[in-house]
Amino acid sequence: MISRAFAQRLTPRCARWLSRSAATLAFSQLALIAPVFDVSAEPSVYPTGVTRYDPAKAYNSFVIFSGPDKITRLIDLNGHVAREWKYAGFPSLFLDPALVGGARGRVLVTLSTVDANGVGVVPGRVNLDISKTIGEVDWDGKTVWEWGGGKAPGDAAQQHHDWRRLPNGNTLILANLVHPVAGFAQPQILDDVIYEIKPNGDIAWKWIASDHLEEFGFSPDELRLVRNAKTADYLHVNNLSVLGPNRWFDAGDKRFDPDNVLIDSRNANFTIIIDKKTGKIVWSLGPHYPTGDELTGGKKQIPRPVDQISGQHDAHLIAQGLPGAGNLLVFDNQGEGGYPPVPLAVTGGSRVLEIDPVKQEIVWEYTGESSGRPGWTFRSSFISSARRLPNGNTLIDEGANGRFFQVTPKGEIVWEYVSPYFGSFPNGPGGDQSNWVYRAQPVPYDWAPAGTPHSENPVAPPALAEFRAFAAP
Repeated sequence: MISRAFAQRLTPRCARWLSRSAATLAFSQLALIAPVFDVSAEPSVYPTGVTRYDPAKAYNSFVIFSGPDKITRLIDLNGHVAREWKYAGFPSLFLDPALVGGARGRVLVTLSTVDANGVGVVPGRVNLDISKTIGEVDWDGKTVWEWGGGKAPGDAAQQHHDWRRLPNGNTLILANLVHPVAGFAQPQILDDVIYEIKPNGDIAWKWIASDHLEEFGFSPDELRLVRNAKTADYLHVNNLSVLGPNRWFDAGDKRFDPDNVLIDSRNANFTIIIDKKTGKIVWSLGPHYPTGDELTGGKKQIPRPVDQISGQHDAHLIAQGLPGAGNLLVFDNQGEGGYPPVPLAVTGGSRVLEIDPVKQEIVWEYTGESSGRPGWTFRSSFISSARRLPNGNTLIDEGANGRFFQVTPKGEIVWEYVSPYFGSFPNGPGGDQSNWVYRAQPVPYDWAPAGTPHSENPVAPPALAEFRAFAAP
């Protein structure tokens, strides 16, 4: 039998390349609504941990993530755990020391949850892990700030999918709000709301999605479908980011005010910018896109107009100082979405897209083909993320498979990791057999306390055709 050390050098899910299913299913509120799973076939035994690593080509850093075992871990690129916190996060967010007075090792996590009979139950659904209190913990796990309980509407934070610490010390969170909305078939909907919370817990600003239905770009027929959706989670907004300083605003485009907020809707296939001062939508991508070559596997030129995005996650502007600064980076899951559902490729995979937000053109993309493989070898129809790194690489979380990896601009995989931390998928079958990872965040070494150990030892994968778990008799 192979050693654990050797197993960690192997390319993950070696045989899955030829066994991917083409089907995709809708994925409901993670940790809130019983999900329908991505249909895929994988080996029952596969290596975990670091499977390849080229320190000369990778951007060397820590990575933070929360697994289904509800523990948040900070690892180096050799997979060594530098720190762990006994809290889950949706997502866990490592804070830039510049936002917390220079303190290193601060993390936003979920501190406590309410059960299925508690605050925020989605009508007609069984719920788990609704956040009751959320907060900031230090390197040693001590809570230094928290919000929820009596300070939160309904006595529970109900934060989900994203949050951001602002330069003024406030915290911007994406949350749920269960309430009736006139014109909807559902007696109560699971609405998406954004709160800006002061350090003392007071709400400084609020934005509710259902107040802006007419601004999302739906046709009258599409609006009827939205209002008659069978799920209360009619939009499923799954990310929140602040634009920050950017070249578009510097050139005079007021839509890209650094204080403005960007969100996207997984179920409705749109990404929008919200004017922080007025609450109005000032920029949008979707919900309508051209379709064509992406459905047939045809060659696609770069740059080109944005084609069909569906079920996307983690849309944000690349920060100043990074390659591609000001462009939109998004994980295009190619999962089911749209009112009505859009057509998807039969044997397609997911994509990471870099988009010029003014021209609305794709200027870079990553697919399975970018690494010399079939498109279906890179696929996660739900969750997942992508982040640009200082050396031009991109860190990608293929969340459904618990796999995250770095690619160069040309698609070479220079680091790859498969999470070895398993647990149950919320309300799903299969026991504790999932290693899904909602989001992976790169963390510079100097964001952790000085002296935090890390290693940068190369890991070379073996030839897959020669690998055997047991020696032949």
